This record gives sequence, structure tokens and C-alpha cells, in this order.
Amino acid sequence: MPHLEAVTNHNTARKQHLAEGELDVNDSAMLKNFVAKRATRRRFMTQTGLAGLGALSLSQLNGFNRVAAAAQGENAEITDGNILNFALNTEYLEAEYYLRAAFGRGLADSDVTGSGPLGPVIGGRPVQFQSEVIRQYASEIAEDEEAHVRFIRMALNGTQVARPTIDIENSFTAAAITAGIIGPGETFDAYANENNFLLGAFLFEDVGVTAYKGAARFIENKDILEAAAGLLAVEAYHAGEIRTVLYGRDQMNPGLGIAGIVQQISDLRDAVDGPDDLDQGIVDARGRANVVPTDANGLAFSRNTNQVLSILYLGGRAGNFGFFPDRVNGEIR
Repeated sequence: MPHLEAVTNHNTARKQHLAEGELDVNDSAMLKNFVAKRATRRRFMTQTGLAGLGALSLSQLNGFNRVAAAAQGENAEITDGNILNFALNTEYLEAEYYLRAAFGRGLADSDVTGSGPLGPVIGGRPVQFQSEVIRQYASEIAEDEEAHVRFIRMALNGTQVARPTIDIENSFTAAAITAGIIGPGETFDAYANENNFLLGAFLFEDVGVTAYKGAARFIENKDILEAAAGLLAVEAYHAGEIRTVLYGRDQMNPGLGIAGIVQQISDLRDAVDGPDDLDQGIVDARGRANVVPTDANGLAFSRNTNQVLSILYLGGRAGNFGFFPDRVNGEIR
């Protein structure tokens, strides 16, 4: 089970494998080639300044809104309850990851029941933190995510979905292989050390922020909208915390190549969530800190539910739905 140090040494060879379209048991060659091509295109866009063309006209925004609404409502009515249940699925995932990493336990049985099939959690174990500050960060985030689950379940008042099957072991390896971080037959263990844990957290956190922002336009009840704003704010704090720590560690020990690995994760997310180049790593094209990922207007960007699911399902290739092997519960799935 390679740690971060071994992972960084593998990157050069792995890029060659990606270029050759090598097939492995976890993901298709097509997806991996797409990730590699998207990464190249994004670097070109950033370096030439084309990525800065983020200011949209009102008519363009209205067009985007209609497309986003159609995408999110493809097979389900967009109600406040459906949106909350969609969010609950993602909070289940985050809570199970952080609780197991920080405390060696998952959500209580009373916090996971509801409509739809109740699934197990595959993987997860305590991280042996080397630094007290990272241990405390992990503990605080874990408690926040557990509180989010309980809050959303309470808001749904008996109409909440059950926790679906969650895979927080094999999914990390599948993601790492597809992103080119490790090679076929290798394992990415998100619980092996602090750095791996932080990289696993990075995969989730930005997605949560963009998901809540994307859902805001569809929420009708103002009390729920205010609560969603509070959830978004906390997820943004978490994401900023993870990104800041990763950037700091990259600067203190450049030999580990943390920023490069983060960029590979970002490229994977960007490749599977649609044609737009939205996602960002922790270093920009000029080599400066990019702790706060924003558009040209200094705003956080949005993802609709299809984009969020495409990331959490890792593209849904060959019936493999990534972190949710049986897909999420609820109307939006």
C-alpha cells in the first residue's frame, strides 16, 4: 500500500501509461485518456489566459440556468425535500469518512435509517496522525459532518432517505488509478498517513461547496435556503482548511509533489463532471497559491446534481458507481 512518497515517484511512469490508454480492472482506458487530455487542455487554457473568460452576460446566465434546471430535473421533480435528501447522501459519505478517520467509528444506527435500501460502509479506519493540529482539524470536521447528517434528517421530519452503500476504500484506489496517481495493481490507502488522508478529503470538500451553491436556485422555502447557506458556509470553511494545509505542506516539502497530486485529482473531477473547465488545484499557472477556487468574478462556481453524481460515481464507468456502489438513495440519483 504505497504512501504519498511512493505515489509521487510513480507519477512520471504513470503518465506514459495514460498516454498509451492502458486498461485496468477499475476504470476504462477511455476515461483515463479523457482525464489526461482534459488536464492538457486546462493547462493550455490557463497559460494563454483563456480560462479568465468567466464573466457571463445575463442572457448567457439565463441560458445556463435553463440547462442546469433541465439537467437536475431529468428524472425527478426538484422539490425542497428531494434537494435535502440529495444533500443527505453526500453528508452520509463525508461523515463516514471523517468519523472513521478521526475516531474509528461511523454514524450511529439511529442516524442512517430511512427510505430506500440501507447499505453498509466499505472501508475506513483511524488515521495515525503525526501532528496534533491535523488530528484536531479532522476531529472538528468529523463532528460537523455528523451534525449535518442529524440536522438534515431532522429537517426532513421522517421523509429522509437511508444511508446507501458507501465505499471509502476501493473507490479511492479507483480514483487514484484513473487520475494517474498510482498504477494498475497498486492501492491508494487514504488512512495510511496524514497526507493521504488530506488528499482523500480534498476529493470531497470542493464538491460539497459547489453542490450546495448549485442547489440554491431551486430551493423555495426561505428557512431551508438559509439553512443551506449555513451548510455551504461550513463546507467552504472545511474546503479552505484542507486546501490551505495541503498548500502549506507542498511549500514546506516540495519533494513530495503534493500540489501535482492535488492537480491530478482536480483534473479527474473536471474530466467527469462535464465539458466546462471549472475545477482548480491549489497552485495556479503562475505558481502562486490558489487556496480559494473562484471564477473571474471572484465567486465560487456551481455544480448541478448530475455533475456532482458524475464525480462521486467516478464517471459511472461499466456500472461501477464509485463511492456509492449501488448509487444514492432518493429521487435524484
